[in-house]
Amino acid sequence: MADLQRWAHELGFSQIGVADIDLHSAEAGLLAWLQAGFHGSMHYMQSHGLKRARPAELVPGTLRVLSLRMDYLPQDSAPDWQTVEWQRLNDPQRAQVSLYARGRDYHKVLRARLQQLATRLSDAVGPFGYRVFTDSAPVLEVELAARSGIGWRGKHTLTLHRDVGSMFFLGEIYIDLPLPLSEPVTAHCGQCTACLDACPTGAIVAPYRVDARRCISYLTIEHEGAIPLELRSLIGNRLYGCDDCQLICPWNKFAQKSRLADFDARPAMASGDLLAFWSWDETQFLRQTEGSAMRRIGHARWQRNLAVVSGNALRQRDWPELRAVLQTLRPAASELLAEHLSWALAQAPARPTTSATPPATAAD
Repeated sequence: MADLQRWAHELGFSQIGVADIDLHSAEAGLLAWLQAGFHGSMHYMQSHGLKRARPAELVPGTLRVLSLRMDYLPQDSAPDWQTVEWQRLNDPQRAQVSLYARGRDYHKVLRARLQQLATRLSDAVGPFGYRVFTDSAPVLEVELAARSGIGWRGKHTLTLHRDVGSMFFLGEIYIDLPLPLSEPVTAHCGQCTACLDACPTGAIVAPYRVDARRCISYLTIEHEGAIPLELRSLIGNRLYGCDDCQLICPWNKFAQKSRLADFDARPAMASGDLLAFWSWDETQFLRQTEGSAMRRIGHARWQRNLAVVSGNALRQRDWPELRAVLQTLRPAASELLAEHLSWALAQAPARPTTSATPPATAAD
């Protein structure tokens, strides 16, 4: 295990643990969540059924799961990064991108390094059966992380570690080797409900239970249709994803900066310039998001999200340049985008009509 830890560290991971594959105690919760419809339009979650909680059915022969943590807080993050992020969320000229998505696509980063780790293990012990996962298949990664000692499931359903918070990615390697199991850690959320209270849309409907249909990350990334009217104003300036439940979490004062430059923010994403984002046609969108997790939503959903952010910006201040952009785009927009543009324009406060009586001057 010491060699595995060393190899993982050399590849940029911060922690590794070994989990058993008996997840039967998690099956009831998974079924209840699906039956409540909390997965929204993510039908793949239901189609896989309980295979998500049965690793040996997903990958026959699996005996253990290696669970790994990779921190993603950008290397140039300020000591008070949580305060900085809250300030950005209150800036109507910004279109806020979730911290994890401002750099390189984590799927690409983790998958390649998980594969390298599996290769090193194979070189040491001989050929064995394995399969790597990075949020790419029906895997109960938080449950596995909890059982492997990576952390505990927080009330926001993310994995928490008392020494590093929750600003990290998880990756798994299903293996057919009977490695010694890691010790789980105890939970330390206590009576805290900060994440539930901070959720802008009330998506954390109860401790450890999220209704994806109300979650801003789901709405801006997974959801393909119109953003529900009653939720648009609650999205604020969140263009892609949402970090609020992590920003408010007291354990994230211990969040660790990434050991890799891959997750450093790209300049455009760091600036979050709302008007500049509107200037991206599809070609530029694809160029700017190359190698980024954001590319997966496509230009149409990108513009839909921009329209919602723009409406919320116009509600806070008169912004003639932004109104002009929306008005110019609306005639040729798709039905979906046109409806969101119209909604956004309707959020602007009514401008007073010009009075025939000139305003009083100091001389008067």
